[in-house]
Amino acid sequence: MDTMISMDSLLSNDLMQAFAKRVGSYDRENRFFKEDFEDLRKAGYLTMNIPKEFGGQGLSLADVCKRQRRLAYHAPATALGVNMHVYWVGVAADLWRAGDKSLEWILKEAAAGEIFAAGHAERGNDIPLLLSTAKAERVDGGFKFSGHKMFGSLAPVWTRYGVHALWADAEGGPKVVHAFMPRSTKDYRIVETWDTLGMRGTRSDDVVLEGAFIPDKYVSRILPAGGADAFIVAVFAWALMGFANVYYGVAQRAFDLAVERVKTKKSMAVTRTMAYHPEVQHAVAEMGLLLDTIGPHLDHVAKEWSDGVDHGAAWPSKIVSAKHHSVEACWKIVDLAMEVSGGSGMFKTDELERLFRDARCGRFHPANSMLVHEIVAKTALGIDLGEQPRWG
Repeated sequence: MDTMISMDSLLSNDLMQAFAKRVGSYDRENRFFKEDFEDLRKAGYLTMNIPKEFGGQGLSLADVCKRQRRLAYHAPATALGVNMHVYWVGVAADLWRAGDKSLEWILKEAAAGEIFAAGHAERGNDIPLLLSTAKAERVDGGFKFSGHKMFGSLAPVWTRYGVHALWADAEGGPKVVHAFMPRSTKDYRIVETWDTLGMRGTRSDDVVLEGAFIPDKYVSRILPAGGADAFIVAVFAWALMGFANVYYGVAQRAFDLAVERVKTKKSMAVTRTMAYHPEVQHAVAEMGLLLDTIGPHLDHVAKEWSDGVDHGAAWPSKIVSAKHHSVEACWKIVDLAMEVSGGSGMFKTDELERLFRDARCGRFHPANSMLVHEIVAKTALGIDLGEQPRWG
């Protein structure tokens, strides 16, 4: 039990049961989790990591991760969708506690009810945040942004859209401009593209920027292309650890479903239930062994971040490693759960069928496997993360 605030006051059993009843219809109808969102707003979930000084509950990354996994156990897409808002607030809160007041306005606006989303994904850019295919043009009082953004979760409800774009002709060399676009801004379009394999309830539609003007007051960082500071690392920590705990919740749910089912599943080939079949037991053991590795790893990384442990340049490696292990283990667990549960998992009405599709989405989320291996290897070898390979 958290000493600051009971988890049940944010995610009560009654609330979780209501979410679990709706999750299937959100997926089938490819519909945004409107009812879940309003319930979470009323419960204070969207302000849980705002510092108490601004009217929030002051929860740390470690605290939030535990709640995200509980929410994801019952409603994965809902947890994944709100993660976008939660991580922006978490970034601002951590910087504020460290003495950087540049994003204090985010804390004030979030406390007032503004909803933050992320516009980082772009076709052809596997290094989000650090580089961009979008264009930032300096004009009086701010920047004009042009480009095509993907995976813009919370499309029906966001009021502040976090974007980044390349300022190619900046003095001293190309720079990446990070800013937040109010929904009332002109010269952008939300394009309803969200009809996907899984995590359908997030309603992560594309956003096309057509010279959208964002004033300087909403510009959060201007950094050299490929460069990172505490802001960037904090985004990695909050976003990726949030993703990781969502898929941990999915893995736990798939494991519990599989165990429950094999206890009652029968076959003409055995005299008792399939729980007594040696190969089924082996598969359940494999799932359990994989599941046991996820939680301690995620908890350790989140606690060290929340405690301010100084890993310096190793932090990105530790963060992507935790996310990678969670997602890969989740995928294997859900696949094994389908195996032991049998043919019923093929049907669209079956919960495991949805979990199987949801689990696959984790491997699309940044950082993908190739980038994870690059970051971990370069960190271990002492090679700058921006270093490009040269052959011959």
